[in-house]
Amino acid sequence: MADNIRVGIIGASGYVGGELLRILLNHHSVRVTVVTSKQYKDDPVYRVHPNLRSMSDLRFTEPQVDNLVSECDFVFTSVPHGSAVKIIPALLETDMKIVDMSADYRLKDPVAYEHWYKFSHPQSDLLRSTVFGIPELYSEEIKRAKFVSNPGCMAITSILALAPFAKARVIDLYHIVVDAKIGSSGGGTKPTTGTHHAERYGVMRPYKPVDHRHTAEIEQEISILAGVDVKISMTPHAMNMVRGILCTIHCFTKEKVTTPEVWKILREFYRNAPFVRFVKDKKGIARYPDPKILSGSNYCDIGFEIDDRMNRLLLLSATDNLMKGAAGNAVQCMNLMLGFDERQGLEFPGLHPV
Repeated sequence: MADNIRVGIIGASGYVGGELLRILLNHHSVRVTVVTSKQYKDDPVYRVHPNLRSMSDLRFTEPQVDNLVSECDFVFTSVPHGSAVKIIPALLETDMKIVDMSADYRLKDPVAYEHWYKFSHPQSDLLRSTVFGIPELYSEEIKRAKFVSNPGCMAITSILALAPFAKARVIDLYHIVVDAKIGSSGGGTKPTTGTHHAERYGVMRPYKPVDHRHTAEIEQEISILAGVDVKISMTPHAMNMVRGILCTIHCFTKEKVTTPEVWKILREFYRNAPFVRFVKDKKGIARYPDPKILSGSNYCDIGFEIDDRMNRLLLLSATDNLMKGAAGNAVQCMNLMLGFDERQGLEFPGLHPV
């Protein structure tokens, strides 16, 4: 596809919308033409995203389908859960391609939405045809797709660590525990009592310790890879940082596994994955994945240790929740959908120190 693709962002005033803007304003093959926000209609983008001052003269507009259709070839929908289902069908009637950032199309089973999201999904046929947006798993499907659903941040961070071992069937698929820690930006821009600075600063606070919604995505994708119905135990924790996710994943192996065997599984599975890195060093302070050094980058770092005494394979995975966990991964999907190099606009290495 030709360069200079016109891109719109519906719901561009949130943290994820701001990250999409930051990436796309530096992307050499696209041009951002429409950014919408009901709350900030007519305001310049830098008033909400001050880091973008002097980078764009765009102003927020009301989200109107006719305007999007006439001004855009590609759209990101970055709206609250339950809102995308009201927008997507009209957009899909046009020729534009779409990546949805909400949870509205991530699950294949419409019944699952009743348990995890407490609503009856109105478009069950569309759920089955939507491509789940993990390039490391579905690159060919994403290349052919018109509509992609971007995964949740803790979900993709967990899935990328577990996927090679579920596919290889070397772990006990019925006893997997995900312990996830996430920064405050994962809560979005709307303040609550729990996100108020005096309550949020300095915490290590578990929240939704069972039945967290991202569990459903992890179970869905790991079940597909393993070929059996997998159940996952997951507990997230709010941490005293702005960006980042660290998942500590406890798996138990059917038989003893060796370090060379684990390396082989990882390297074969991710041999064509430019944004997956392996971190298991013998020296230095960054011997294992650390979200601190991933700030602003689209990488997922994966590490491991073997607990021979317990037949436990400990997996560690880290991402920037706003990047590989959201906007960066979405742009990676866009690149594949439009025929660009999937790395385009995304090779920023992260900051250190930060």
